[in-house]
Amino acid sequence: MIKLRYTFLIFSFLFLSNANAELNNFQKGKNLFEDKKYNLAKFKFEQDIVFNPKNENSYLYLAKIYNFEKNDNQEEKNLNTVILLNPKNEEAVMNLVLLKIRKSNYEETKKLIKNFQNICKKLCHQTSYLQKKLDTVLKK
Repeated sequence: MIKLRYTFLIFSFLFLSNANAELNNFQKGKNLFEDKKYNLAKFKFEQDIVFNPKNENSYLYLAKIYNFEKNDNQEEKNLNTVILLNPKNEEAVMNLVLLKIRKSNYEETKKLIKNFQNICKKLCHQTSYLQKKLDTVLKK
């Protein structure tokens, strides 16, 4: 009976320390990102993903870092992961629209803008900006 209690206590401690590490890694990464320490932030977000592979926010911040680094493939990969985890993540869809415009994938951009219009709640004011950006590129 005593061994069972100790085992329970050990597992509880490990679980709580892992949960705390998850929060700490993401928050530390976000703080580093805001301080423009992108390499350190990237490391913290990747650590967070190890503990919590379904944390869409870590993938979103990684996408932002890859955008800053102009690494389109990694940015797209992370944005797609965010959308896979949460199809209604407005910021991820909006950033993917901008990436698709940059990559000249206009058919996909049109679909994404339509999807963005359907899911937007907070960023709806960006719809006309995205459409104008696409129209400007198409006129060239």
